[in-house]
Amino acid sequence: MNVGIGLPIGDPVTLLTWARRADAGPFSTLGLLDRLVYDNPEPLVALAVLAGATSRIRVQTEVLLAPLRDTALLAKQAATLDRMTGGRLVLGLGVGGRDDDHQATGTDIRTRGRRLDEQMAVMRRLWSGEPYGDGIGPIGPAPARPGGPEVLFGGFKPAAIERVARWGDGFLAAAAPSWAGGLFDTARRFWKEYGRDGEPRIVAQVNVALGPEDVVHDARTRMHAYYTFTGMADRMVDGMLTTPAEIRAAIAGFDDLGADEVMLYCYGLDPDQVDRLADVL
Repeated sequence: MNVGIGLPIGDPVTLLTWARRADAGPFSTLGLLDRLVYDNPEPLVALAVLAGATSRIRVQTEVLLAPLRDTALLAKQAATLDRMTGGRLVLGLGVGGRDDDHQATGTDIRTRGRRLDEQMAVMRRLWSGEPYGDGIGPIGPAPARPGGPEVLFGGFKPAAIERVARWGDGFLAAAAPSWAGGLFDTARRFWKEYGRDGEPRIVAQVNVALGPEDVVHDARTRMHAYYTFTGMADRMVDGMLTTPAEIRAAIAGFDDLGADEVMLYCYGLDPDQVDRLADVL
């Protein structure tokens, strides 16, 4: 099973160090989350820089809030990054649950799911080289991967997971092994109901911090600040894994559930965590 690293967002300048170390190590993917009204780097811009500083590791949005973005421009940006990285882009997409993000872009949070479905219909068409619409030609470049970059959808509700089978290539699950199995099964069930070949790619995510107490404290503080809006920040921070044994157990648990990849998501800024996590594998 592949293991990737979810990058911290607190200091964009440090991400080059994280990326280069991960690229030289055993990791499969670099992940970066998305918010608008927050002090985080814009993920497509940041991942383009990191892709240029690495040679083999995949770059993944985890997840990009597509409804906040113009559809045609997003399709062009994703195709460009996929083409220039030789197919290393994984486009993780979601709808976003913060009112302020949607207010800042003038989008309606109440219709964000419907908008994402409409966006996917357009982007799949554009990535296949078809015209945008009546009197409007195709929008290139062609992505490296025929039909567009690999698309994962994140979410917990059935409507969000169904989108995996309707439009995507796989499911991104930010859930502990103890309850992720039901989500995986739902994604696979929808996949069969839609008559898709094979199975969806399943990517799990778990929050980790590995190092001295100050590194763990830094990670917990930053993660708590990020999730304060949910009202469940304390519970989420309590689920952070902070020992090699806990991380190995989680990886094994996801492997037993049939996950294809686990993303070890970091909030603490210390880049030495890359080497510590590599030693865990």
